[in-house]
Amino acid sequence: MPADAKTNDVLEAPRLGEPYLLTPGPLTTAFSVKEAMLRDWGSWDGDFRGMTAELRRELLAIAGDESGQYDCVPMQGSGSFSVEAMLGSFIPRDGKVLVLMNGAYGQRIAQTLKYLGRAHVSIDKGDYMPPRGSEVAAALDADPAITHVVVVHCETSSGILNPLKEISEAVYSRGRKLLVDSMSAFGAVPAGVGDFRYEAIVSSANKCIEGVPGFGFVIARKSELEAAKDRSNSLSLDVHAQWAYMNKTGQWRFTPPTHVVAAFLEALRLHRKEGGVAGRGARYANNRDVMVAGMRQLGFETLLGDEWLSPIIVTFFSPAHPNFSFERFYELMKARGFIIYPGKLTVVDSFRIGCIGQMDSHVMQKVVAAAAESLAKMGVDTATPPALALAERARLAA
Repeated sequence: MPADAKTNDVLEAPRLGEPYLLTPGPLTTAFSVKEAMLRDWGSWDGDFRGMTAELRRELLAIAGDESGQYDCVPMQGSGSFSVEAMLGSFIPRDGKVLVLMNGAYGQRIAQTLKYLGRAHVSIDKGDYMPPRGSEVAAALDADPAITHVVVVHCETSSGILNPLKEISEAVYSRGRKLLVDSMSAFGAVPAGVGDFRYEAIVSSANKCIEGVPGFGFVIARKSELEAAKDRSNSLSLDVHAQWAYMNKTGQWRFTPPTHVVAAFLEALRLHRKEGGVAGRGARYANNRDVMVAGMRQLGFETLLGDEWLSPIIVTFFSPAHPNFSFERFYELMKARGFIIYPGKLTVVDSFRIGCIGQMDSHVMQKVVAAAAESLAKMGVDTATPPALALAERARLAA
């Protein structure tokens, strides 16, 4: 059962007194997750090999792979390492990619493809709008050379949750393949093999499973893993090589983040206890709803309409008031125990507040109260954004 306001459960505050991380990862973790890192593990030892096997099984279970067609390959490094590993391993060197962009992480995928020497084109929807299935279909019909489509599931630069089901249907109805960057959604938003079709999906330890940074993971169709042999440009980011070695030895090819794996297993236990994807997602959605309602009462406006607000992170326009400064607002919020996130929009100023991590609606109510206190301290009597922000939102939404 999700630990939200409806259950009257209250999650434990950070024991060490650190601020809440209202970011899309790293995020606030449970004390038991931190505590799991106090023991050392031998990377070649049988106990640690068992831990690696367990995390792979658990992640496949979250993905709902009941038929055994997929496998899970953890990869050292940040989430971007795993995204690059997926792109370099599953896209043939003579393939061509359609990148769906509506923020910084779609742009990073295109940049990565350039480094990898993979041909690519894009649909760029700017900061506000999702790519739609009809647009994908039209692009694929117009260019038969495209072999793969790559999309970010939740674009955290804006907080938009992209419509993966309609995108996937457009891709596979035209005989192409889909690769998904679900870095900030997997574990809290439906992203299983039965939710929409894909060849591979990636996420990382420090997102919705609520572990700590240190590795990402690729869940991929076994036929794609087999086809990826000798395809990667990279030694360390070769998903096929990591997969084959793990299946043969139970070990990581290079030094694994042992403490991070131990923490992740505890995070997985808590994820199961909360009710899996449905339970975790319900708490995050309630966090979002409580926080957005409170911020709107203060006069703040969201970048996105309600239908596109993800339960992961929300972008707010900065107030037009001359006394408002994000840097000052940030410091005042931090002094009250909350670290927020700067915005990434180009047209107007904004900031972001995350809904994920060890937080519930009680915490989000305190976030809103801290925002009100911070505005008062700055002498800002209204959080209404500039007219330009609202006009731009209306123009693009139309």
